[in-house]
Amino acid sequence: MSQWYPKNGRVIFHIDMNCFYASVEMAYDPKLKEKPLAIAGNPEERRGIIVTSSYEARAKGVKTTMPLWEARKLCPNLIVMRPNFDRYRMASKEMFKMLAEITPHVQPVSIDEGYMDISDCQDLGSPIKIAENLQNKIKTELDLPCSIGIAPNKFLAKMASDMKKPMGITVLRKRDLPHKLWPLPVEEMYGIGKKTATKLNGIEIKTIGDLANTDVYQLKQKLGINGERLKNRANGVDTRPVDPDAVHEFKSIGSSQTLPNDTTSEVEIRNLMHSLADNVERRLKRKNAAGRSVQLTIRYHDLKTITRSKKLQVYIETKADILHVANDLLQKHWNLEPIRLLGITVQDAEEKEHIAHQLDLFTYEKEAEKEKLYSVIDELSTKYGKNPFKKLDKEKDQEQPRTSFQKDFLDDYKR
Repeated sequence: MSQWYPKNGRVIFHIDMNCFYASVEMAYDPKLKEKPLAIAGNPEERRGIIVTSSYEARAKGVKTTMPLWEARKLCPNLIVMRPNFDRYRMASKEMFKMLAEITPHVQPVSIDEGYMDISDCQDLGSPIKIAENLQNKIKTELDLPCSIGIAPNKFLAKMASDMKKPMGITVLRKRDLPHKLWPLPVEEMYGIGKKTATKLNGIEIKTIGDLANTDVYQLKQKLGINGERLKNRANGVDTRPVDPDAVHEFKSIGSSQTLPNDTTSEVEIRNLMHSLADNVERRLKRKNAAGRSVQLTIRYHDLKTITRSKKLQVYIETKADILHVANDLLQKHWNLEPIRLLGITVQDAEEKEHIAHQLDLFTYEKEAEKEKLYSVIDELSTKYGKNPFKKLDKEKDQEQPRTSFQKDFLDDYKR
């Protein structure tokens, strides 16, 4: 068995759930299986945007982020459902529990994918056997398909899991790179987006192999420090550990939403700003965090997008404070053209236990006012026992996140 577990190396899994949202809906309602299914945000409004789709729908050309009208044109019998994030969260939690039964070294990176370091799991069999057992367990108990990449590091494991879907298991070792990885187009490499691919194509880097063999100085001139990092990855070099605590690392917490219709209505915009600020406050509370910078994102009817931010002297966490700064940014930077999307993000965020609470002249007055409220709460707590307001706060904190892109819940499987 030792030949599968190198003495000085690692064995990393990347688990990627296949068509996760659609697969969860199919597991919940088996009548949807083998049918073209799409999950779309706001299918009744703005014609909707495809969030994900089944392989049957993909075979007809349906793609993620495609407008629903276009998807229906390609696939007239497309079944469209709204996202059910409570359902997806529960499935995700159960899936990660299964990973954690094999090893404590599990790092969730999104609702439907994560890494495992099984370097110390020799007693469970070969990596292939462990992968097969895990894949079968997820399929049998949750009725959900997944693909698993097996490699000596996170980057190669991620690339491997994409090579065979659905229900694939792929091993990608460094000696496999010349014939398995390097022939692929450079835009298929994880970490390279359209803009970077265009820049690389401009200097005749067409494949991952071209990138792996390009002079690092030339890459740095074109892409900065990222050029060297990408060259290393193309050569199979990635020293990042599988970190179970990485999910707790954050620098910003935000919320964004597309409006039903492009609008200049101040009422609609004001209502959405209130809703976004409320979401951000709720997520900050879940993290027990505060931030000292607020960013506003505005996407116009023509898809032009601007972001504007304001650095603050103090940390903020309440809806009122967040909304005040965001509204100020809106007043200064909105050009009065129809708005398609708005987003509010609190940046430079820290957990409150790490923030030194230094009161300045302005915050002192606010804190002094709060002391009266705290005194009343203490009196009520003495009279009735527990703080009568804490239960309400806890219930509010446990409200479900609105989208899958929020990662607050990714350690729920440990509870």
